[in-house]
Amino acid sequence: MRYPVLIIFSLFYLITSHDAAIPYFTNVRDVTIAAPNRQNYVVVDPEIWNHSRRDLADLRLYDGENQVPYLLRQQGTRVSSVEQEAKVLNLGKFGDHTEFDLDVRGASEYDRVRLQLEAKDFVNSALIFGRNDLASSNGTQLRPSTLYDFSREKLGSNFILSLPPSSFLYLHIQLAPGIRPEQVKGATVFNLQEQKASWVQVGNCGPPAQDHKQTFISCDVPSHIPLDRVQFNVTPDQVNFRRHVTVANPGGDQIANGEISRIRLTRGGQTVTSEDLAFDLSSPHQDHLIITIENGDDPPLRLASVQSLATERRLYFDPGGKSSLKLYDGDEKLEPPIYDYAKFFQENPNAAAAQLGPGMHNPAYRGRPDERPWSERHQALLWIAMLLAVAVLIVTAIRSFKGAGRTTSN
Repeated sequence: MRYPVLIIFSLFYLITSHDAAIPYFTNVRDVTIAAPNRQNYVVVDPEIWNHSRRDLADLRLYDGENQVPYLLRQQGTRVSSVEQEAKVLNLGKFGDHTEFDLDVRGASEYDRVRLQLEAKDFVNSALIFGRNDLASSNGTQLRPSTLYDFSREKLGSNFILSLPPSSFLYLHIQLAPGIRPEQVKGATVFNLQEQKASWVQVGNCGPPAQDHKQTFISCDVPSHIPLDRVQFNVTPDQVNFRRHVTVANPGGDQIANGEISRIRLTRGGQTVTSEDLAFDLSSPHQDHLIITIENGDDPPLRLASVQSLATERRLYFDPGGKSSLKLYDGDEKLEPPIYDYAKFFQENPNAAAAQLGPGMHNPAYRGRPDERPWSERHQALLWIAMLLAVAVLIVTAIRSFKGAGRTTSN
């Protein structure tokens, strides 16, 4: 029974799969190679988004009639692992400050430590040392971090220590004076794997409008283009604020929310400088969006601009010595490509940026053959055939009735 099922599945795949061919693409662009003998890339721009599939699966590079393998990659990701509890050891006061160890043997790699502190309205600096032997007094000093809580000013807090990617079995934490041992309640570690992203502007946002305690910004972003981030550019002279922000469709359906803040405060001789004027989102959206900033009783933010951004997508490829290629798109039925190039891809840090020419209608376009069933493509003929069949049945029935009548009379 298994083999007939496999055969049927294979036949179904062959019937329903669609191969790439130049006449099936609606659009074409010239690709001018920057460095023929090394890895190149092109940046996916609004012109491509406007004509290709939303998942970009119909993009194909061609050298004449031959496909050129490529890899599509987003420039910059943020992948956070599940937080794992780190056991607090040797917690105590040493001189005028608090020190303790963290057992992080359960985490293979990490770059963040979240402390659980019962303390408010403070600024504190932390020294961090990585060790593989708990009994050792030596260790690798990692970069210091600043912890703070500004509850009184309603400016939020930060209890996270940022580290370079690490795999030490133990961490030794030394806090500055001000945090008592009994205020340290626990810790977790996780791996954020944050990479610097490249962004491209998509759509446009209008000027802000004020309404009582809220600021509204209208943005137009085509729904088929991904919207990954909203960036707020606040004038540099406005500091020490934290505002809640929402993004909604015109009907009022909220698709994202977050906070933006800027902090420049000095307390106890320590200065805290923190700025987070963007938040990420990934939900589907409509062409028109409304961004709302909740100001409360504070004055509105002085916004120089608001930007709707998408993570830059790049097509990496090896031009093989060629000075120009063609990029095609616009085939809705085409499946994503499968290339060995993508399976064994290694990014060249010196990859060259190839240039895309203006978009054009593909002069070779003729579209895919009509794949609808014969009955759907020739409905008129089907109706005529059905009517003829009905007519034949009626004539046959009448003749049979007359023949039966003559037999009865005889």
